[in-house]
Amino acid sequence: MKKYILAIIVLASCFACQPTEDEKAAPLMKKIETLYHDGQYQAALNAITQLRAQHPRAIKSRQRALVIWQDASLKMTQQDIGRTDSALQATIQQMNSERSLLRRNQLRVKRDSLQVRYDALCGTVRIIHARQKQNKQ
Repeated sequence: MKKYILAIIVLASCFACQPTEDEKAAPLMKKIETLYHDGQYQAALNAITQLRAQHPRAIKSRQRALVIWQDASLKMTQQDIGRTDSALQATIQQMNSERSLLRRNQLRVKRDSLQVRYDALCGTVRIIHARQKQNKQ
């Protein structure tokens, strides 16, 4: 009986000494947070994908990474909205000043494409905001 108790104690102490999944994921989480704070959003998203693949059981780390994922995605999308809006406004100005009917029609097609992209990006931002709100509840 004493041997069984001793064996259980030895096994329990061996398992207690092993690092948890979150502790194993800590260096990668530090890298993710650094990338995010440095404004390297795509690299942060890639590192989060790596975290999910390498540490599927690191629940706390994955929860923190989800918040960073949403924030980085939001910031990237907002930057893309700014670039798209600038291109859209420039195209509209070009279209209004263009004399050639052919070139004007080509610019209309470009304007329509940029407008669809702009609307889709705004929809993406709304979805991210809704998910962030949902996660806070």
